[in-house]
Amino acid sequence: MITSEERNLAAKKLLKLANDMYEDIIRGKRPKITFPIRSLANAKFDAEKGTFAILGKEKDRMLTVNQAKIFAQTIKMMEFSKELLDTDDFSTLREAYYVSKNWGEARFDDQQPSNGVIEDIEAASEYLREDLGFIPEEDGAAVIGPLRIVDRAADGEEIKIDCTKLGSGAYNIPNDVTKLEFETKADFILAIETAGMFARLNAEEFWKKHNCILISLKGVPARATRRFIKRLNEEHKLPIMVFTDGDPYGYLNIYRTLKVGSGKAVHLADKLAVPEARLIGVTPQDIVDYELPTHPLKDHDVKRLKDGLKNDDFVRSFPEWQKALNQMADGKVRAEQQSLAKYGLKYVVEEYLPAKIEDSKTWLP
Repeated sequence: MITSEERNLAAKKLLKLANDMYEDIIRGKRPKITFPIRSLANAKFDAEKGTFAILGKEKDRMLTVNQAKIFAQTIKMMEFSKELLDTDDFSTLREAYYVSKNWGEARFDDQQPSNGVIEDIEAASEYLREDLGFIPEEDGAAVIGPLRIVDRAADGEEIKIDCTKLGSGAYNIPNDVTKLEFETKADFILAIETAGMFARLNAEEFWKKHNCILISLKGVPARATRRFIKRLNEEHKLPIMVFTDGDPYGYLNIYRTLKVGSGKAVHLADKLAVPEARLIGVTPQDIVDYELPTHPLKDHDVKRLKDGLKNDDFVRSFPEWQKALNQMADGKVRAEQQSLAKYGLKYVVEEYLPAKIEDSKTWLP
């Protein structure tokens, strides 16, 4: 969780960036702010860290005629962030966009450029945007299982949420997880792609039978979900098992983002990625071994597979993933998690997942 000292350090970093620009002006130079280029083209898989590591390509935002407006917007957003840190407040990304409406000619006309400037500041400062006072509109996903979450009310009162006593529902991960504390004796975390499969496992109390925490990823996991999982992994040494659909999107968008990072936030992979995660299913070999009902790969699936095999440094770093993706490309089919219902609604709970969890040889790195 971010402390008052860490907030002060983040504020000092913003001040340093501003002072560097001021020094440029004093020396008669055009002020600029520098940040790394955020894309997988400027990243390489670091086997030692187990995440993407950003390479050295950078770009400058300099005060010129053509960049005057976005330069001013960047400065104003830095000022707003400093104000949030000084007052221990926060702003949603949407609120930040509307705050800019008071900035005269520096206002944003659309939220996407506003979000982009916040991400630029995040990259330049090397602090997560959440630690700079900006939180997304969307919250994280659902959680159930042997976990007690310690939160605090606005007045500072401590609140403990027992995630084993939520009835048929689940705890919803908030969009800012920095102030949460955890108590757990779980054996592992099972992160699940679809809300439907999460509902099935929760209804059957899979978490109670296997002493695990279930987390619904809701597709590509939100940053709050990724930070939540990363904290549990690091602070409580919980293994992370991931259960996705058997398709290129589940592997190369959902799983890979959780495990090693995304192109858009590659500069923050060490703060968001969970290198110890392992994919336990649905693998291309599962489709064969369990004779699962399938769907033909669509054109975009084939394109994603080819691109992953050719250009994705994560895939190229693991022979197991190369073999799996080639197997899927050759078979030309994909399978959903729910295809296991072919054998009955309880099969995934009573047979498939227990067998997969026990046999690490069937997992993908």
